[in-house]
Amino acid sequence: MPAIASPLLLTILLCLAEVVGMTGFSVFPALLPGFINEWRLSNTEAGWINGILYGGYLLSVPVLASLTDRVPAKRVYFFSMGLSGLACIGFAILAEGFWTALLFRALIGVGLAGTYMPGLKILSDNIEGPTQSRAIAFYTASFSIGAALSFLLSGEISDALDWRWAAAVSAAGPLLAMVLTAPVLPREMPMGHERPDSHLLDFRPVLQCRRAMGYVYAYAAHNFELFNLRSWMVAYFVFAGTLRPDNDWAVSATAMATMVTLLGLPSSVIGNELSTKFGRNRVIRIIMLASAGLSCIVGFMAGSVPMWVLGAAFVVYGITVTADSASITSGVVAAAPKGYRGATMAVHSCIGFTGAFLGPLVFGMVLDSGDGDVSSTLPWGMAFAVTGLVVALGPLALFWANRKRRDPV
Repeated sequence: MPAIASPLLLTILLCLAEVVGMTGFSVFPALLPGFINEWRLSNTEAGWINGILYGGYLLSVPVLASLTDRVPAKRVYFFSMGLSGLACIGFAILAEGFWTALLFRALIGVGLAGTYMPGLKILSDNIEGPTQSRAIAFYTASFSIGAALSFLLSGEISDALDWRWAAAVSAAGPLLAMVLTAPVLPREMPMGHERPDSHLLDFRPVLQCRRAMGYVYAYAAHNFELFNLRSWMVAYFVFAGTLRPDNDWAVSATAMATMVTLLGLPSSVIGNELSTKFGRNRVIRIIMLASAGLSCIVGFMAGSVPMWVLGAAFVVYGITVTADSASITSGVVAAAPKGYRGATMAVHSCIGFTGAFLGPLVFGMVLDSGDGDVSSTLPWGMAFAVTGLVVALGPLALFWANRKRRDPV
């Protein structure tokens, strides 16, 4: 067995692998206006294709993440990276419309389920103390870089060639991720690991841990908003541009989405540092309420302000959307019952990504509930407002989890 890498090297390589392993993640939302036109999709159908990735994630993560309490996480991680690459190739070659796109996006979600949380499990098993929280912060923040890189590559390759080439090239990312991590991932379970004495899908110890479940429910609200933003942001920027045909703003919709998404890295890391200094729950509550307020505003801005003002507003909004991410995940890792860290992450992901699945779908349904006026800002404003109302439930979940005692964290 190779020696376990130093905490710094392990963190760096897992973060890099997460970034490149997600190259297929944003192909569909990055090119959404083109897919809607080419495949004659309704907004609800587009919402299904956006959301099904997270549906595949939440259906598979209970098994894949819980397995890491019983077998070395490296096995789950490599299997899932391989599946991600194959799903990207399948989308590039075989996707022809709603149903085929639904299938391959779901498989990409399954691949993500077996890499994101197992990667986090590897970090948390091999790094302890204050360094663990920072490693988790950088790892969760790297998700934003991966999503942003996928946005950028998808837009640029599609412009130069076409969307099938964009999807095909994205398959190289998971392969590179396996090359990066192969030398450093432990082949065996960590020293001192306590194997759970329950069956694989027995989540009762986690569900009975109120402190952990508060973070889990807050994560669901957070993901509802986060993946609405990433699924519909490009389409909203394109829509806003049609309302101001005289604007001379040279930034493309995919470039703007890339910029907003990239800011998730410093935002998440800084949010975690603020949590360490001022108290995790307090900082999470403030961030989520600020984000909820902005969400109720930005959707109504299209057409009424210059594009650069709208872009600046989304930069601020994007910062608030991601600033609580690492703090929530660090909180649930710290609150996990002993011996059930993998199972806790499975519950965290399964319930959390239920929000990610429902968010884009509900957003699309709200858009389709409008009066059919394609130039009306009202459906967009209402869709973002619904998003804000849902994310405001996060602070309520934390209040529920700690109402009988003060949270010392």
